[in-house]
Amino acid sequence: MPKPVAKSAKKAVAKKVPSAKELRSPERVKEILQQLGKTYPNVVCALTHRNAWELVVATILSAQCTDVRVNMVTPELFRIFPTPKDFANAPLAAIEESIRSTGFYRNKAKSIQGAARLLISDFNGIVPKTMPELLRLPGVARKTANVVLGSWFGIAEGVVVDTHVFRISHRLGLAKGNTPQKVEQELVEILPRSRWIAFSHEIIHHGRAICVARKPKCAECPLDDLCYAKDKTI
Repeated sequence: MPKPVAKSAKKAVAKKVPSAKELRSPERVKEILQQLGKTYPNVVCALTHRNAWELVVATILSAQCTDVRVNMVTPELFRIFPTPKDFANAPLAAIEESIRSTGFYRNKAKSIQGAARLLISDFNGIVPKTMPELLRLPGVARKTANVVLGSWFGIAEGVVVDTHVFRISHRLGLAKGNTPQKVEQELVEILPRSRWIAFSHEIIHHGRAICVARKPKCAECPLDDLCYAKDKTI
């Protein structure tokens, strides 16, 4: 009777996950930032815009929608409605029709028109440069405000936490919060303020290219040696 064939493949050995304190240590954070900066140099906001108002609108439209789709919609949208005044005075149905393909278009249209009207009534049609003022605009929460402040004004008021930043911050062990607000709070505690803006852009690019939601491409990941996600092995 032939002997059973021995399995030649070795079992994968899971990485030993460091403590939460070690995962968030200054040394490890520095390594992650260095690798991200090297891999994604000079990255910028993926939403096409020519001024702060266009970025406000584009970011509102990006909720539950890809940046690619938003960038397909906004050129014609801003041709029809070039200024906040145009959005404020337009029939709501006309705005809805122009942004229909971005999803949730009725709510988005109301937010955009409401933001335009408030800009005109309270800010002389000029997008403000502070977090409290931006948060007064309909449809603008911390994520949108951080995008506008960081990408247009170059003001590091916080860290943009979108779906990619939320997911990857958890995978890397940099945050454990169950809301974007909590994750942002954890990130600002460990990231140098000078990197708050770039970090978000780098992680967003990384999340689209490598660390995707399903089946992340770990073998191609520049952070592979620094990652201890539960489903990873060596």
